[in-house]
Amino acid sequence: MALIELDQLTRRYGAVTAVDDLSFTLEPGSITGLVGANGAGKSTTMRMLLGLTKPTSGRALIDGRPYVELEHPTTVVGALTDPDQFHPRRTGRDALRVIGRPIRVPDRRVDALLEDVGLTSAARRRVGGYSMGMRQRLALAAALLGDPETLVLDEPANGLDPQGVHWLRTQLRRLAGEGRTVLVSSHLLAELARTVDDVVVIDRGRLVTHGPVQELVARAGTDSLEDLYLGLTDPERIMP
Repeated sequence: MALIELDQLTRRYGAVTAVDDLSFTLEPGSITGLVGANGAGKSTTMRMLLGLTKPTSGRALIDGRPYVELEHPTTVVGALTDPDQFHPRRTGRDALRVIGRPIRVPDRRVDALLEDVGLTSAARRRVGGYSMGMRQRLALAAALLGDPETLVLDEPANGLDPQGVHWLRTQLRRLAGEGRTVLVSSHLLAELARTVDDVVVIDRGRLVTHGPVQELVARAGTDSLEDLYLGLTDPERIMP
């Protein structure tokens, strides 16, 4: 299974540094939460990992290579970056078939994934009529089309009701249990703490801490991931 490695990853936009010398490694078979405030650099980090944004310096590697050098990228990494990626006039089933066609995904896998994400009954409805939560489920199915070793999911719980959040947690635990590497960003820290094994906290584009959630919480003497995060990202704290 694939390893995720960030090595001194940096992205500047003129005078603004969105990501600053960011380094960490994620092991297969685990779920890691990427945590930070709006504008902290989470989405930029994920976009560089997925080859959508070019780093100013440093490297983002999946299975030892930048995304653009992967021979069969859809079998190595699946991504959920925008649940509104689908044409609103296509049915859910057709949306997945169109995405899967270049990599020769058979219809039976499309149907199996629709069942896995709970959309079988809505498969022949147009995506434009889907709720936000349904589009998130469809986007997760799209990320899984190539049966990837690694998943990179940006705010996958957005729009999900409590039942949907529970379903997502179960799905992510199952996928990690199969040996996949899962990186997920979220603002729902209480839920994230119940889902992930490790956490990466970034602030103003820089790494604040990285490690097992329970170990970091215990070391900080706090009661929750939320308390740990708030303590580490206090605006009055001086970045090292």
